[in-house]
Amino acid sequence: MILKNRFETLCLKFTSDHNLIEKFWLEIEKKYSEKSRYYHNLQHLEALFKEVEQVKEMIKNFDTISFSIFYHDVIYDATSKLNEEKSADLAKERLELLGLNNEIIQQVYEQILATKSHQKSENEDCNFLLDADLSVLGKSYEAYSEYTKQIRKEYSIYPDFLYKTGRKKVLKHFLELESIFKTEYFKNKYETQARENIEFELKNL
Repeated sequence: MILKNRFETLCLKFTSDHNLIEKFWLEIEKKYSEKSRYYHNLQHLEALFKEVEQVKEMIKNFDTISFSIFYHDVIYDATSKLNEEKSADLAKERLELLGLNNEIIQQVYEQILATKSHQKSENEDCNFLLDADLSVLGKSYEAYSEYTKQIRKEYSIYPDFLYKTGRKKVLKHFLELESIFKTEYFKNKYETQARENIEFELKNL
């Protein structure tokens, strides 16, 4: 499904204000289409929806996870350490105006914040979101290689020696986890390849 259509269909469950929905979609489209975004863009959202669609029957609240996907990287600045907090805050503001109840809004807020540390959650829906967000790690070597180039472009403000130090820290963190993926489905699908990809990147940094 086209992202815009998906967003409209989702929002119409909570409001009949088409102008408001259009306004919020244009905001999302503009944010994810910023020039500095080589990976965290609309294609990233499409990839996440493709992943969660395959486990839709295992997800308790697909509407909640859908809003989390749309807003999880809506604010993205490579120089900031507060992207997730700012994205969660913006999501909260927008979803209140769309008429969602506080429980759903709080779940979306917490799911977006969880994408910062990628720690296993007690909420299995949140774990599916986290796994979908990291699914690129377990893709083919060619796809993974393209992803690493896109991430490097997003962090082009940093010279190699700084970027490589930070990147190594992130990659080693993933390898130190008991499991990169939190759900059995994604673990079985991507864990082995993800570790091979990360180890290969580390050797070549």
